[in-house]
Amino acid sequence: MAHPKHRISRQRKNKRRTHHKAEVPTLSTCSNCGSAVLYHRVCPECGYYRGRLIIDNQTVEA
Repeated sequence: MAHPKHRISRQRKNKRRTHHKAEVPTLSTCSNCGSAVLYHRVCPECGYYRGRLIIDNQTVEA
């Protein structure tokens, strides 16, 4: 098992960890209804993806 020979300073440790952060997901607007949607996902409001109806929300809710 690895055993460190020297203590890692706080500055060096924090420099390494600068990229370990949560990122805000990129949102786009639905071309059909205008609501916010994640990229490459079906719109949860209207069920459209790239101008085509994928999920018919009317039958799902009823």
